[in-house]
Amino acid sequence: MAIITPTGGANLNAVPAPSKQTLSSNYLSFTGGANDWSQQYLPELYEAEVERYGDRSVSSFLRMVGAEMPMTSDQVVWSEQGRLHLSYTGTLTAASGAIAVTGHAVRVGQTIVVSDGTTTVKAYVSGVATDEITAKRYDKELFSTDSDFSDGSVTLFVYGSEFSKGTAGMNEAVTPEFQSFTNQPIIFKDKYEVSGSDASQIGWVEITGEAGQSGYLWYLKAEGDTRTRFEDYLEMGVVEGENAIAGSGAAIAGVKGTEGLFAAIEDRGHVTAGVDGNDATEDLADFDEILKKLDKQGAIEENMLFLNRAVSLNIDDMLAAQNSYGSGGTSYGVFSNSEDMALNLGFSGFRRGSYDFYKTDWKYLNDASTRGLITDIRGVLVPAGTSTIYDQTLGKNIKRPFLHVRYRASEADDRKMKSWTTGSVGGAFTSDLDAMEVHYLSERCLVVQGANNFMLLN
Repeated sequence: MAIITPTGGANLNAVPAPSKQTLSSNYLSFTGGANDWSQQYLPELYEAEVERYGDRSVSSFLRMVGAEMPMTSDQVVWSEQGRLHLSYTGTLTAASGAIAVTGHAVRVGQTIVVSDGTTTVKAYVSGVATDEITAKRYDKELFSTDSDFSDGSVTLFVYGSEFSKGTAGMNEAVTPEFQSFTNQPIIFKDKYEVSGSDASQIGWVEITGEAGQSGYLWYLKAEGDTRTRFEDYLEMGVVEGENAIAGSGAAIAGVKGTEGLFAAIEDRGHVTAGVDGNDATEDLADFDEILKKLDKQGAIEENMLFLNRAVSLNIDDMLAAQNSYGSGGTSYGVFSNSEDMALNLGFSGFRRGSYDFYKTDWKYLNDASTRGLITDIRGVLVPAGTSTIYDQTLGKNIKRPFLHVRYRASEADDRKMKSWTTGSVGGAFTSDLDAMEVHYLSERCLVVQGANNFMLLN
């Protein structure tokens, strides 16, 4: 009878020793290699995670400048006031004084200022027609007298009116102008899943959450990361959102999109490539051009600048260059600098003209896994305070932050931030799935009111 001697598996590494000795031959290998455990003692295991990317969340922008309010409809509609005074650009026929202006509201008897960019005159409106104004100069008979004006483009605005004695009153009335805007919420979804087998392998890890909390978690650490990432998406989605154009691939696929912050500013606001860091004096001139744009809009005194690192440093350099003495030295005392302290070259706020600006870095524009990877957007200027608008749902004027989020909510369901658990693991018994699934859902959109007061730095 043959005796069969058991043999070890290919990865067995356990040779008994006659006494308790720390030999490489009597250690069990983790990976099966011959010398993996030639060290004498168990390895040191760091329980705490190394936060090599710091606070990884990029949200907080909207929490700083906006608000969140519920809505019950598929669409949010608001109206914004037009300009109070009448101004137009038209085409002048100098010999007759006829100015072609599309869709004007100028009336007979009103007085206007007319300019071709070189010559500026005052005139009396003697006749109006659809898309045309007939004006008579106060100082000369014709616009073409002495070649003051030639046929071409002119700008004009109404500054008053004048009527002869015993004449009838003003014909017609000017209806206040307003513009109506809409946006629609989109649905965000995400999911975390862990199988029943993996859930049973409890491994404790000391973690620090993005909000600063710390403690021990096991497999749900991954769920915490998923939730944090989803919360970031809620902000990123309404900042980056785009409406799906009819006939586009997205529209054909069945999604409608939403108007995000960047899209709203590009459509209804201002875009500049200034403050590029080429030269401090040039950057100051660029900033003055920004002030001129603000002057033509709401002239809101306080504004926030959310910037990437490069533009933030450019503005620091621009301000430092304006506040130095001697040959480029720093003004001690003005910005809490002194000879006996580390030099502070950072500025959190400044005033230029009649405007106050508060500057801060926007992590979303610096993070290497978000806009820091694509640097075509360098910052955004956001007006502080509130705007007065007509809410068609409430039927009255209300004050709202220029930026605010609307989310779907009713007495039956609040979709601001929903989460629920399904499966048959971790306390959930909703199906025969041998896993725990954590679902996340939100339905929301961003309302950008008074976008003409916003500016995007590209």
